Amino acid sequence: MKKIAILGAMTVAGLSAGVASAATLDDVKARGKLNCGVITGLVGFAAPNANGEWEGFDVGVCRAVAAAVLGDPTAVEFVPTTGKTRFTALASGEIDLLARNTTWTFSRDVDLGFEFVGINYYDGQGFMVPKELGVSSAKELDGATVCIQTGTTTELNLADFFRSNNISYEPVPIETNAEAQPLYLEGACDVYTTDASGLAATRAAFENPGDHVVLPEIISKEPLGPLVRHGDNQWGDIARWTLNALIAAEELGVTSANVEELGAAAGNNPEINRLLGTEGTLGEMLGLDADWAKRAIMAGGNYGELFEKNIGENTPIGLARGLNAQWTEGGLLYSPPFR
Repeated sequence: MKKIAILGAMTVAGLSAGVASAATLDDVKARGKLNCGVITGLVGFAAPNANGEWEGFDVGVCRAVAAAVLGDPTAVEFVPTTGKTRFTALASGEIDLLARNTTWTFSRDVDLGFEFVGINYYDGQGFMVPKELGVSSAKELDGATVCIQTGTTTELNLADFFRSNNISYEPVPIETNAEAQPLYLEGACDVYTTDASGLAATRAAFENPGDHVVLPEIISKEPLGPLVRHGDNQWGDIARWTLNALIAAEELGVTSANVEELGAAAGNNPEINRLLGTEGTLGEMLGLDADWAKRAIMAGGNYGELFEKNIGENTPIGLARGLNAQWTEGGLLYSPPFR
């Protein structure tokens, strides 16, 4: 098993090295669309709506990059990926950007040859159980069957948690969230564990969400963010600064409603001017035009707008900003300066 794992990592790393020198920006422009890897379906983050159109918090990142580069937020081919297939899809060049609940870790960054361009959601792993189980703490789960997605940090964290608390569990391996839901509801596993945001989204989709509880323990740090291949620095910069543009726009009060007006002419705030291209040459430095960030913000709004529309407290997902609040509001969200 260890040999297989090592060979798998070498394969992904080798694929990544093989396509890293490609000019991704040129490929995307020539193709006329962005190939963006997303989760197979997680309401609030990335899932097709009734009309088959992808929508969600992570989808918003894909659309923002497409708007910045191609001038069209709809010029995106969404490629569903699982925990097992996502890295191969990125390394092989099948996708240009991976924007799904993927944790930034040392080995993924260094060993697999990927570049995380930022964090768009600060998360942590939790546990969900049926209320009727009568459990109030994850430490009471000795001997439980646990639905767990394979090929994820969640799988490793689960083993660490149970080992450190000297309790046992029986894993029920699954590949996708869609596969986990019916198994959990049918009682094939006592517990479902994944990122707390994913548990909230999954629970919200149940017919009777109140019959299920998310236990209080958060057992890990899960900084989730979009990633690209190592070796194409220009493309990495475009993805990174598009995400930063959405974050900075919220801090600066630039929204989808006022961005066109603010971007029409230079105003009194120099950083807004640089962000929206009415001052300086930041777009040119990226190999884009002056309005790249303006288009990214117009695509779905700033970071706060994307959050509130897709996963915020007034949605069925019902997530509070918490660590994902702006640094000025006590959170961790922070963009480097646009200058």
